[in-house]
Amino acid sequence: MKSSMLVIIGAALALSAAQAHGAEPADGEEIYASVCRNCHGPTGKGMASFPSLSGNDADYIGTRLTQYRAGETVGPNTPLMSPMAVDLSDEDIANLAAYISTEFQ
Repeated sequence: MKSSMLVIIGAALALSAAQAHGAEPADGEEIYASVCRNCHGPTGKGMASFPSLSGNDADYIGTRLTQYRAGETVGPNTPLMSPMAVDLSDEDIANLAAYISTEFQ
């Protein structure tokens, strides 16, 4: 429980820091197009067992990606998501979160 809370707090701080320096949705779009789109679809509405990303705010997306990157179990798709997130930097996560939260409302 403590480690989960620390990961969440760390994610929030990292995301806030990245956003303070100006997240770049265009850079997030590049990552989305090359990796995320394959499972979450071109409009972020999800496909098959991959959930929709539509309607999620940047904090939610950033926290989840940080949890996946840390190897934390988030849900049934964790084994699929963790390898996708492991190499994302804090900046990549902030950019993806900014893109997804603005593009897929």
